[in-house]
Amino acid sequence: MTKLHILQEPHKILRAQTREIPTSKIKSQAIQKLIRDMAQTLKAVEVGIGLAAPQVGKSLRLFLVSKEALTSKRDEKKLDLEKLKESKASRDFGHLVFINPKIIKTSRRKNLLSEGCLSVSDPAGHLVFGRVKRFDKVTIQAYDEKGQKFIRGASGLFAQVLQHETDHLQGTLFTDRAEEVHKIKNEEDKDNILR
Repeated sequence: MTKLHILQEPHKILRAQTREIPTSKIKSQAIQKLIRDMAQTLKAVEVGIGLAAPQVGKSLRLFLVSKEALTSKRDEKKLDLEKLKESKASRDFGHLVFINPKIIKTSRRKNLLSEGCLSVSDPAGHLVFGRVKRFDKVTIQAYDEKGQKFIRGASGLFAQVLQHETDHLQGTLFTDRAEEVHKIKNEEDKDNILR
Protein backbone atom coordinates (compact mmCIF):
# COMPACT_ATOMS: atom_id res chain seq x y z
CA MET A 1 0.00 0.00 0.00
CA THR A 2 1.11 3.51 -0.80
CA LYS A 3 0.23 6.76 0.92
CA LEU A 4 -0.93 9.09 -1.86
CA HIS A 5 -0.37 12.82 -2.29
CA ILE A 6 -3.52 14.87 -1.61
CA LEU A 7 -4.03 17.56 -4.25
CA GLN A 8 -4.72 21.13 -3.20
CA GLU A 9 -7.05 23.72 -4.67
CA PRO A 10 -6.68 25.13 -7.38
CA HIS A 11 -5.58 21.85 -9.04
CA LYS A 12 -7.75 21.34 -12.14
CA ILE A 13 -8.68 17.70 -11.31
CA LEU A 14 -10.50 18.96 -8.20
CA ARG A 15 -12.80 20.97 -10.49
CA ALA A 16 -13.49 18.27 -13.09
CA GLN A 17 -16.53 16.04 -13.47
CA THR A 18 -15.49 12.49 -12.66
CA ARG A 19 -16.00 9.35 -14.76
CA GLU A 20 -18.06 6.37 -13.67
CA ILE A 21 -16.16 3.16 -13.04
CA PRO A 22 -17.60 0.33 -15.17
CA THR A 23 -18.92 -2.34 -12.82
CA SER A 24 -16.79 -4.91 -14.70
CA LYS A 25 -13.66 -2.97 -13.64
CA ILE A 26 -14.42 -2.66 -9.90
CA LYS A 27 -12.53 -5.87 -9.06
CA SER A 28 -9.62 -5.00 -11.36
CA GLN A 29 -6.13 -4.76 -9.88
CA ALA A 30 -5.96 -1.03 -10.65
CA ILE A 31 -9.19 -0.13 -8.82
CA GLN A 32 -8.47 -2.45 -5.89
CA LYS A 33 -5.00 -0.95 -5.50
CA LEU A 34 -6.43 2.58 -5.66
CA ILE A 35 -8.92 1.68 -2.88
CA ARG A 36 -6.14 0.22 -0.70
CA ASP A 37 -3.90 3.24 -1.28
CA MET A 38 -6.75 5.67 -0.55
CA ALA A 39 -7.52 3.77 2.66
CA GLN A 40 -3.88 4.04 3.73
CA THR A 41 -3.89 7.76 2.92
CA LEU A 42 -7.12 8.41 4.81
CA LYS A 43 -5.86 6.50 7.83
CA ALA A 44 -2.66 8.58 7.87
CA VAL A 45 -4.29 12.03 7.98
CA GLU A 46 -5.06 13.53 11.38
CA VAL A 47 -8.49 15.07 10.94
CA GLY A 48 -9.93 13.76 7.67
CA ILE A 49 -12.76 11.27 7.69
CA GLY A 50 -13.46 11.13 3.96
CA LEU A 51 -11.36 11.01 0.80
CA ALA A 52 -12.48 11.21 -2.84
CA ALA A 53 -10.53 9.90 -5.82
CA PRO A 54 -10.09 13.37 -7.39
CA GLN A 55 -8.23 14.45 -4.25
CA VAL A 56 -5.51 11.91 -5.09
CA GLY A 57 -5.42 12.72 -8.80
CA LYS A 58 -7.93 10.20 -10.17
CA SER A 59 -10.99 11.59 -11.93
CA LEU A 60 -13.20 8.64 -10.96
CA ARG A 61 -16.52 8.34 -9.13
CA LEU A 62 -15.10 6.80 -5.97
CA PHE A 63 -14.73 7.88 -2.36
CA LEU A 64 -13.98 6.37 1.04
CA VAL A 65 -15.44 7.32 4.41
CA SER A 66 -13.90 6.39 7.76
CA LYS A 67 -16.25 4.32 9.91
CA GLU A 68 -15.57 6.99 12.53
CA ALA A 69 -18.35 8.97 10.81
CA LEU A 70 -20.86 6.33 11.92
CA THR A 71 -20.08 6.68 15.61
CA SER A 72 -18.83 10.23 16.10
CA LYS A 73 -21.14 12.98 17.20
CA ARG A 74 -20.38 16.47 16.02
CA ASP A 75 -21.91 19.61 17.46
CA GLU A 76 -23.48 21.56 14.60
CA LYS A 77 -21.87 24.78 15.81
CA LYS A 78 -18.49 23.37 16.80
CA LEU A 79 -15.66 21.38 15.30
CA ASP A 80 -13.12 20.20 17.84
CA LEU A 81 -9.88 19.42 15.97
CA GLU A 82 -8.08 18.08 19.02
CA LYS A 83 -10.88 15.62 19.73
CA LEU A 84 -10.82 14.44 16.10
CA LYS A 85 -7.03 13.99 16.20
CA GLU A 86 -7.16 12.03 19.48
CA SER A 87 -10.00 9.87 18.23
CA LYS A 88 -8.20 9.12 14.96
CA ALA A 89 -4.94 8.24 16.71
CA SER A 90 -6.45 6.00 19.35
CA ARG A 91 -8.55 3.68 17.20
CA ASP A 92 -8.48 1.99 13.82
CA PHE A 93 -11.92 2.68 12.38
CA GLY A 94 -11.72 0.99 9.00
CA HIS A 95 -13.53 2.51 6.06
CA LEU A 96 -16.54 2.26 3.75
CA VAL A 97 -16.19 2.36 -0.04
CA PHE A 98 -18.61 4.18 -2.34
CA ILE A 99 -18.25 3.60 -6.09
CA ASN A 100 -20.47 5.46 -8.60
CA PRO A 101 -22.52 6.94 -5.73
CA LYS A 102 -25.78 8.82 -6.19
CA ILE A 103 -27.73 10.57 -3.46
CA ILE A 104 -31.26 9.41 -4.20
CA LYS A 105 -33.18 10.98 -1.32
CA THR A 106 -32.72 13.90 1.07
CA SER A 107 -34.54 15.26 4.08
CA ARG A 108 -36.25 18.63 3.93
CA ARG A 109 -34.35 19.86 6.96
CA LYS A 110 -30.87 21.32 6.56
CA ASN A 111 -28.29 22.28 9.18
CA LEU A 112 -25.53 24.88 9.02
CA LEU A 113 -22.42 22.81 9.85
CA SER A 114 -18.70 23.41 10.35
CA GLU A 115 -16.72 21.85 7.55
CA GLY A 116 -13.18 21.64 6.20
CA CYS A 117 -11.38 19.74 3.47
CA LEU A 118 -8.05 17.98 3.06
CA SER A 119 -7.68 19.71 -0.32
CA VAL A 120 -8.34 23.25 0.92
CA SER A 121 -5.65 25.08 2.85
CA ASP A 122 -4.00 28.44 2.31
CA PRO A 123 -0.47 28.75 0.81
CA ALA A 124 1.02 28.81 4.31
CA GLY A 125 -0.66 25.48 5.10
CA HIS A 126 -3.25 26.93 7.49
CA LEU A 127 -6.48 24.97 7.80
CA VAL A 128 -9.57 26.50 6.20
CA PHE A 129 -13.04 25.92 7.62
CA GLY A 130 -16.48 27.27 6.87
CA ARG A 131 -20.15 26.75 7.61
CA VAL A 132 -22.13 24.85 4.99
CA LYS A 133 -25.85 24.02 4.80
CA ARG A 134 -26.20 20.27 4.49
CA PHE A 135 -29.24 18.00 4.48
CA ASP A 136 -29.83 16.41 7.88
CA LYS A 137 -30.48 12.99 6.30
CA VAL A 138 -29.64 11.42 2.94
CA THR A 139 -30.02 8.09 1.21
CA ILE A 140 -27.20 7.02 -1.08
CA GLN A 141 -26.94 4.31 -3.72
CA ALA A 142 -23.50 2.99 -4.69
CA TYR A 143 -21.33 -0.06 -5.29
CA ASP A 144 -18.88 -1.43 -2.72
CA GLU A 145 -15.35 -2.67 -3.37
CA LYS A 146 -16.70 -6.14 -4.27
CA GLY A 147 -18.98 -4.72 -6.96
CA GLN A 148 -22.15 -5.19 -4.90
CA LYS A 149 -24.81 -2.52 -5.28
CA PHE A 150 -26.26 -1.16 -2.05
CA ILE A 151 -28.53 1.56 -0.69
CA ARG A 152 -27.81 3.14 2.67
CA GLY A 153 -29.43 5.86 4.77
CA ALA A 154 -27.37 8.32 6.78
CA SER A 155 -27.90 11.12 9.28
CA GLY A 156 -25.73 13.51 11.28
CA LEU A 157 -22.00 13.54 10.59
CA PHE A 158 -22.23 10.53 8.27
CA ALA A 159 -24.78 12.33 6.06
CA GLN A 160 -22.60 15.45 6.04
CA VAL A 161 -19.53 13.49 4.91
CA LEU A 162 -21.49 11.70 2.15
CA GLN A 163 -22.65 15.06 0.77
CA HIS A 164 -19.15 16.57 0.99
CA GLU A 165 -17.54 13.63 -0.81
CA THR A 166 -20.28 13.43 -3.46
CA ASP A 167 -19.63 17.11 -4.17
CA HIS A 168 -15.98 16.26 -4.89
CA LEU A 169 -17.14 13.96 -7.68
CA GLN A 170 -18.95 16.92 -9.29
CA GLY A 171 -15.92 19.21 -9.07
CA THR A 172 -17.46 21.15 -6.16
CA LEU A 173 -15.56 22.14 -3.02
CA PHE A 174 -17.13 23.06 0.31
CA THR A 175 -15.90 26.64 -0.17
CA ASP A 176 -18.31 26.95 -3.13
CA ARG A 177 -21.23 26.35 -0.74
CA ALA A 178 -19.92 27.92 2.46
CA GLU A 179 -21.65 30.91 4.00
CA GLU A 180 -18.53 31.74 6.01
CA VAL A 181 -14.91 30.74 5.42
CA HIS A 182 -12.13 31.21 7.97
CA LYS A 183 -8.43 30.37 8.07
CA ILE A 184 -7.09 28.94 11.30
CA LYS A 185 -3.65 30.41 11.88
CA ASN A 186 -3.24 29.91 15.61
CA GLU A 187 -4.88 28.62 18.78
CA GLU A 188 -6.83 31.83 19.31
CA ASP A 189 -8.36 31.57 15.82
CA LYS A 190 -9.23 27.94 16.49
CA ASP A 191 -10.98 28.86 19.73
CA ASN A 192 -12.97 31.66 18.11
CA ILE A 193 -13.97 29.82 14.95
CA LEU A 194 -14.48 26.23 16.01
CA ARG A 195 -16.10 26.58 19.42
